[in-house]
Amino acid sequence: MGLSTRENDGQLLQLRSLLKGRKAHVVHLTHNDLDAVGADAIHRMQYREVLTLFCSVGKFPHYLKIIAGEAGKGDCLSISDLGCPPSILPALETLKSKGWRVEWRDHHRWEDHELASVCGIVDILHVDTSVCACGICAADLRPGDPRAHEVARVVCDYDLWKNEDPQAAVLGQVLQRKRNRDHVRDCLVQGIFSDPIIEREYEEIREDLENAVRRSIRRRTLRKNRYSIIFAPLYAYPSETAAEIRHQFNSDIEVLVSPHGRFSLRSVPPISHLIARQFGGGGHPHAAGGTFEFSFLDRVMFWITGKSRHFEKIVQIADSI
Repeated sequence: MGLSTRENDGQLLQLRSLLKGRKAHVVHLTHNDLDAVGADAIHRMQYREVLTLFCSVGKFPHYLKIIAGEAGKGDCLSISDLGCPPSILPALETLKSKGWRVEWRDHHRWEDHELASVCGIVDILHVDTSVCACGICAADLRPGDPRAHEVARVVCDYDLWKNEDPQAAVLGQVLQRKRNRDHVRDCLVQGIFSDPIIEREYEEIREDLENAVRRSIRRRTLRKNRYSIIFAPLYAYPSETAAEIRHQFNSDIEVLVSPHGRFSLRSVPPISHLIARQFGGGGHPHAAGGTFEFSFLDRVMFWITGKSRHFEKIVQIADSI
């Protein structure tokens, strides 16, 4: 469910309070998955004391605007694992005028004009699509550190869908529960990839994951034109659900849709990010996300049937790329 206005207001007040009362001289604004948690571990290896703000892609511009409302006092705002939405340039300029040092490390696809615009404002911009954001942070902040290198290797295995290290998948799934972020992060700082808490959480999640995947698959919709595209409701665990759908049905594209219109997209052809951009989102060539503009009727119909009129637009865009 989405947050109510009161819940949103409460979160924003808490964010402002954290910024005003910060003792750390590094504020790390990052995404909310394993890559972000790994990047935060690297930051803490380097700086020890860090104020970390995990946020969704959708909330990123708003968080940035709130941070820009606070005096920087020479402190560093380090952004990682978040792409460049078009609305953030004014906030970046305000951050610089308020005395913040801004560093940005990301592995999403950027347009040339985005790189040029941001590079002219921030102190450091490092974009590299060949590694995960954690890998970029490790290379920049802890070069030559074997522990940081190993954390980046494990994180990249999950985030770049290499699937060579089973422990990476365990950590990725454990972090589907946001309550586990700090614990996993603190383990990674020490170079630890498993402990009793992680193992217990994983066992609890496995049953829930399998049920969520089965529910999605039962309500799937297949559209076959240029590509074999499967649409399904998203109950949880988008990466694992998409992987199982592809394994069972040999699909080219999987679109997993939440009740309020947010969707997670996976594709065999490198076009996920191109499709997602048409729906106000973005991501990687093989994994991205966006939002359908669901009306009340859209939400009701999707809840009843598992289908949506918006599916046809995805098919048309995929066919045209």
